[in-house]
Amino acid sequence: MRRTLAAAALTAVALTAVPAAAQKPFYDTPSSFDLGKPETSPNGEPATPAGQIALTPEEVAKVQAGHYSAARLWAGSGEWYNALSAGAEDRLKELGIAVVARADAQFDPAKQTNDVETALALKPSAILTLIVDPVAGAEAFRRANAAGVKLVLADNGAQGFVAGKDYVGIVTGDHIGMGRAAAQLMNDALGGKGAVGFIYHDAEFFVTNNRDGAFRAVLEKDHPGLVIVDAKGFTAEPQTFDIASAMLQQHPEIKGIYVAWDVAAEGVVEALRAAGRTDVKIVTHDLGANNALDMAKGGSVYGTVADMPYEVGQAMATLAAYGLLGKAAPPFSTVGLVKATKSNLAAAWEQSLHKPLPDTVKTALQ
Repeated sequence: MRRTLAAAALTAVALTAVPAAAQKPFYDTPSSFDLGKPETSPNGEPATPAGQIALTPEEVAKVQAGHYSAARLWAGSGEWYNALSAGAEDRLKELGIAVVARADAQFDPAKQTNDVETALALKPSAILTLIVDPVAGAEAFRRANAAGVKLVLADNGAQGFVAGKDYVGIVTGDHIGMGRAAAQLMNDALGGKGAVGFIYHDAEFFVTNNRDGAFRAVLEKDHPGLVIVDAKGFTAEPQTFDIASAMLQQHPEIKGIYVAWDVAAEGVVEALRAAGRTDVKIVTHDLGANNALDMAKGGSVYGTVADMPYEVGQAMATLAAYGLLGKAAPPFSTVGLVKATKSNLAAAWEQSLHKPLPDTVKTALQ
């Protein structure tokens, strides 16, 4: 909701009138998220470092001689997916595996089902995918299983699917670690004290559930000066503008907002601009050009925590070869993470996305 300058002025007065001691936590009870548990797969399997996924020269030669093909069917699009695609396709090319289908489901389970059907008509040897919805995805990808296609997953599992039987393996980030790191960034952004808005992904999605859950639990446990005064969930990225706008009106004392991922955070940036709130800092996950530019200019985005999507893509392609060779694969593998703020943005961008920072962002940093 757009606000007038007069309303913004009233908000500024309200901000000075609300002492930290008056902040009332949104949650009545502490988080039950288990911070002591290590990162495990949706089926509970322990993580293996993705760097341990490798092929011998003889195995590479055997795959190259097989004239295999693959489809890559992602859940969405953006810088993270671009890096995921680049990593996967670079490695597939090394292995001599031709990519015959590419699709972006736009986070729509029905579209992903259609993407699967279209890809299967091309008879790929393997499918690399990030499943939108574990339940709908299980039904859609059972058809790939029935066709003998080797399935490799990023981030999310599928309901009832078993590693080594229904899919080769899952590759993802250390999402509990990412949630921890985001809590630390929020603490840094607010100097250890202030009201926080919590905008989480309100869906059964392994990755975001771990990130969001760990962020809240660490904030409550390790940073008592930071108080979550409002929490709202979203299922579609465009919802975050209205959610953030409502939060700011209902809780003008908010000084920091956590958002589940980068593209969803863009709506929060717009809400802050519309409200004239230059005093609120955003912490999120993943890297994107729009928010990176805002960060470089010293805007609302204080920092983000990113994993290594290029490395995820490379590991997925190698796991596809494992499946084609009948080689036993780790069921669940993870890559590292990097915390990005204005001070290390260029290095973090290259480390995570495996490409240089966009020129517009470089210029803003100068």
